[in-house]
Amino acid sequence: MGHGLATAAAAVTMIMPILWHRQRSWQQQQRSTSKTNIRSHSRSHSRRRPQIPTPSSSVRTLLCIITSIAPLLLVAITLPSPARADCECGYSAATRSWANRTTVTTTTGEKQQDGEEDEDGEWEYVFTDLIETDFARLGSSSIGADTDWARQVFNLSRARARGEFGEMFALGNVVDTAAGAAGGGNDEEGAALQLVVGSQLVDGMVPVAELDTRRLDLFWGTFRASMKLPRTPGTCAAFFWYFNDTQEIDMEFLTKDFDASNNSFPVNLVLQSAASAARGYDAAQTGDGSFVRAQLGFDPTAGFHEYRIDYVPGRVVFYADGRPLAAMRGGAVPASPGHLILQHWSNGNALWTGGPPTTDSSLAVRYVKAYFNSSAPQRASDHAARCSDPAAAGAVCAVPDVADTATPNASAAAAAWFFSDQANMTNNQTVYSWQSGGGGLGLRRQRGWLWWPSAAAALLVCGWSAALW
Repeated sequence: MGHGLATAAAAVTMIMPILWHRQRSWQQQQRSTSKTNIRSHSRSHSRRRPQIPTPSSSVRTLLCIITSIAPLLLVAITLPSPARADCECGYSAATRSWANRTTVTTTTGEKQQDGEEDEDGEWEYVFTDLIETDFARLGSSSIGADTDWARQVFNLSRARARGEFGEMFALGNVVDTAAGAAGGGNDEEGAALQLVVGSQLVDGMVPVAELDTRRLDLFWGTFRASMKLPRTPGTCAAFFWYFNDTQEIDMEFLTKDFDASNNSFPVNLVLQSAASAARGYDAAQTGDGSFVRAQLGFDPTAGFHEYRIDYVPGRVVFYADGRPLAAMRGGAVPASPGHLILQHWSNGNALWTGGPPTTDSSLAVRYVKAYFNSSAPQRASDHAARCSDPAAAGAVCAVPDVADTATPNASAAAAAWFFSDQANMTNNQTVYSWQSGGGGLGLRRQRGWLWWPSAAAALLVCGWSAALW
């Protein structure tokens, strides 16, 4: 009903100036007729007929403003009070891990309500912000202009790299499929971004690649990347969240450890902490459960799979295609905001990456999706302003999950889903605009702002009708 009244009010906004114009035209016609009658009668009579009074200029101005603004105020009053666009209160995601369950719904990272224990080991969270990038639609010609991501350029000496060789991070090692046909047999990526590790040393350094989110305010969230790993031994492919060297959440794949003969494809799941730093950044030596070596159960070099990190208050859960690989709690869990990093590197350390690879090798990335709470005060203020009723229909949108228990079609649909592709699901979010044709910050705002142009148009029409300008 609110939308109907708003529509009616908008119609009145346009009609009232026209009625005023018609009234004024009728008055002018009456004055013209009166003057004619006065002239004809004055020849035979000395008495003049009275003229019809007309509003002064100031009165006309006041009436014009009232007739224009009043309907707009009516629109504001009759608009429904709940969230004005889908997802304005956030994006919900389920974190699965243990056999017991505590249901938590939060937009601040703090627990707000505890539910009953359940057997599915699932926690529900609501996150306020998002970053979504479909690299299949973003070639290397646009990555430099993409506001969400920044290619990294820096060098690490042999000592800093803690390996046999240094590392040279270069812009040219973050490329699209056509420009960087992957070596090592990883040559069927389709549309994807590639992070290339070169086989030829440059000044004693291995050419490597890194891509970081520009935003540094990712505090609690669910972070997902669709990747196809290289087959060539001798590199480390990594997807991780980072604040500093003692607050870091890693998913690292060492290609030298892949063995297709026995279907062994491990991933190293790591929380770097002060305790691991004290042991030479070897989290396996901390004894606090912050290092797990998990088997994927599939060949990650044969196709794209979704790798996921859920970083929530007091715990971190790692997934592959929606299947929990490990859950970690304790003092090693970070408690700061940070950013996401995609990295592909090698330093020749026989205990870790091995290599360098004998041929150029690339990590293919199809997409990254991040749903998170922002540590930035302005983003928290924006959320509070746009989310008037979290319980309203459509105010919170569920993030589709790629899941090992889902049908292939359902998982494919989840992988292809982007809220930023929808017309009304990322209002007031900072999103990359594919339509911009080369990047650009798209801050999608609420629909209410459209009434200001309407008000200006109504005033112009009214003023023109009243001959104010």
